Amino acid sequence: MGQANMAPSGGDQLRGIETMNPMGARRAVIAQARDLLRGRGWDIIRWTGLQHPLGQRMRLLRHYGVTVVLDVGANEGQYGRELRLARYRGRIVSFEPMATPFARLELSARSDPNWDVVQLALGEAEMDTKINVSRNSVSSSLLPILPAHVNAAACSSFVGRESITVRRLDCVFDEYVEPGEVSFLKVDVQGYEAHVLAGSTGVVDRIAGIQAEMSLVPLYEGAPLWTEIVAWATDHGFLLMGLEPGFAHPATGQLLQVDGIFFRE
Repeated sequence: MGQANMAPSGGDQLRGIETMNPMGARRAVIAQARDLLRGRGWDIIRWTGLQHPLGQRMRLLRHYGVTVVLDVGANEGQYGRELRLARYRGRIVSFEPMATPFARLELSARSDPNWDVVQLALGEAEMDTKINVSRNSVSSSLLPILPAHVNAAACSSFVGRESITVRRLDCVFDEYVEPGEVSFLKVDVQGYEAHVLAGSTGVVDRIAGIQAEMSLVPLYEGAPLWTEIVAWATDHGFLLMGLEPGFAHPATGQLLQVDGIFFRE
C-alpha cells in the first residue's frame, strides 16, 4: 500500500511544528492542547480577547474609563473578585442586603482598600420589607419564584424570608460616588432589575454604563423580560454593546438568562 494517504505519526507532527515559525508553532501547540482538553470536557480560551465575555467587558470598562463599579446584588462578592482577577483596579461599591452573604462579602473585601460594602438592597421605593431567601442564596429575590426556575435549578427554591432595607440608588448615589468619577452600574437582583433601574432615574445621566441580568423566559413573578430592559436602557441613552451568557437549563441547554452590557455611544 502506498504511503501518501497515511496519517503522520505523533513524532512527524512534532517535527512539523518545530519547522514552523515561532508564532505558528505556538498556535499549533495551543490547537493540539485544545483538542485534547475538549475531548475531556474542557476548553482553552484567551479571556483577554474579544472572544471571551469577560475580556470584552474589561475592554469596555477600560475604553470608557470606568473608575467606580456599583455592584448591586453582590451576594458574597463573586463579581468583585472576578473584576480584581481581571485586573480592574478602580473602586468597587458592593450592595448586599442579606446578613449571611453580606458577612462573607465583608471578608472578600476586607483586605482591599478600594472595595466598600453596604448592607442594603436597592429598588424603586424606599422601605423595610422581607426578601425571599433561596437555598442556594444567589437566587434570593424580592419577587416570588416561578416553577420554571426551580425546575431548572432545584437549589433555587425558597426556604425562608429575611427582613431587609431598600433604598433608591439616586438617594444614596452621592454617598458612594465622588464628583468626576466614571460610574458603572451592575445589577443582578433576580428579577428585580427594573425596580433598581427605576430608582436610578435621578442620577442616570451620571452613569456611564450598565450591566443588567436579563431573563429570556419568565423566572420570577412580575419580572421583566430582556426586551423590556433593553427598551429602558435605549430610552435612557444607552446602547447594547455586549451579551454574557448566564443561567441555562442543565438538562436541555436552553439559555434562560443573559447579562446585557450597555454604554452610551
